[in-house]
Amino acid sequence: MGRTIAIVQARMRSTRLPGKVLADIRGEPMLARVVERVRMARLLNEVVIGTTTDAADDAVVELSETRSYPIYRGHPTDVLDRYYQAAGAYGADTVVRITADCPLIDPTLIDQTLGELVSQQADFAANRLPRQRTYPIGLDVEVCTFDALARAWRGASEPFEREHVMPYLYQVPGRFKTVLLNADSNLGNLRWTVDTQADLEFVKAVYQHFLPRIDFKWTEVLQLLTQRPELAAINAGVPHRTEFDVEERSS
Repeated sequence: MGRTIAIVQARMRSTRLPGKVLADIRGEPMLARVVERVRMARLLNEVVIGTTTDAADDAVVELSETRSYPIYRGHPTDVLDRYYQAAGAYGADTVVRITADCPLIDPTLIDQTLGELVSQQADFAANRLPRQRTYPIGLDVEVCTFDALARAWRGASEPFEREHVMPYLYQVPGRFKTVLLNADSNLGNLRWTVDTQADLEFVKAVYQHFLPRIDFKWTEVLQLLTQRPELAAINAGVPHRTEFDVEERSS
């Protein structure tokens, strides 16, 4: 794998919940909650915040500098370019894409996805694709080699390919070797991401149950929701807008 870098994309200008990446989750900004959990992955060398040159994102930079998080500022809407430039700046051989609206992200899934990339000698691996997901929304992990990312950076021309970073790697069968990880059962209807106030309240309730632990696993969250279905009901009515709704609208 060489040097493996997770890049957490974070931007303040979310359309449905502005400023959500710094929203408080039981005493910590959401971005910090994400970074804390991503850093628990055993196969990562570094976790980098990928934000933009937009003045609104000065707040993301301030938090990152206060917490000593490595950071890269790049293009506001060409997120593929932002990832490519950040990966190059931090000497990545393998790149992990994480979004800052997923505070329940599981480090074990990050390691498993990286493991599949290596064992299958693939260019790209993920635990979800558009219309193909068995893990809850909010546990999304995408990984690729830097060489594959560079090819995407050079070849991707459609706006959605630039905005959503990695579609160029999996949209055309045979263009790259790809691997899709599936859960033991189909849980793709569960919503564990943060895009609305209801989503935020759901995540706060989950953290409230587990704190002071922050190393709880996604399977423990699933067990909690089985025991307390009223928690899942908090954001059950939030709709998903498009096949790319799993992507982070705040880029």
